[in-house]
Amino acid sequence: MSAPAAGPSTVAPHATTTAPQPVTPKPQPLVATGNWTTELVQLAKTAELKKHSLTLQLHTANIVAAHNTLEQKDKTIQDIKEQKNRLDSERARLLNALAEINADRDKVDLLEASITRECVDLRQQIQTLQEGEYAIAKGDVDRLRTELGQPPLPPLQTKLDEKTSQYLRDRRVNGEKRPVSDSQPDQQPSTTVKRPRGRPKGSKNRGGKAGGNAPSGSTSASGSAVAGGTA
Repeated sequence: MSAPAAGPSTVAPHATTTAPQPVTPKPQPLVATGNWTTELVQLAKTAELKKHSLTLQLHTANIVAAHNTLEQKDKTIQDIKEQKNRLDSERARLLNALAEINADRDKVDLLEASITRECVDLRQQIQTLQEGEYAIAKGDVDRLRTELGQPPLPPLQTKLDEKTSQYLRDRRVNGEKRPVSDSQPDQQPSTTVKRPRGRPKGSKNRGGKAGGNAPSGSTSASGSAVAGGTA
């Protein structure tokens, strides 16, 4: 007889052998030794100290740079103050000079006004004399000269014109002679002659003679001046 066939749900038993698996040791948990809380706090404080130290160094560098800039600004302010003082002194000097100039100008204006009034008065006096006493006297003189067969006197304006032209002529001559007179002192030292010391003999007698002759010379000069005035 044959053995019955096994159904789909049945498994034939068989002998199995299991190999022993290696045993892995379990990791031991970390156990803190010592005061670990204090060390963590110390580390945190050290990190915070480094952070604040870097910030402090940055601020220190900024403060030093600001101090350097402040010193330069202070020096600049001192230079500006010195320049301002110099300018104030110069301004005070110029203001004083301007005040003196204004005072002198006021004096000149007053003098000009005074002289202008004097000129106006003199012109009025001249006009009064010309139209009054001078005209009468000249009319009498011209009448008498005509009766005596002499020509009448020239008008007063002719004499004034001659005087003005003579004044301008003298002024022009003096202006031409001035450069020559200015150049003479430069040549004078080369033409000077040294004289011996001491008084020459007979100087008293000569002085007496010169003193005696001086009044006659002055008398002649005064006489010529009088003669010129009468002419």
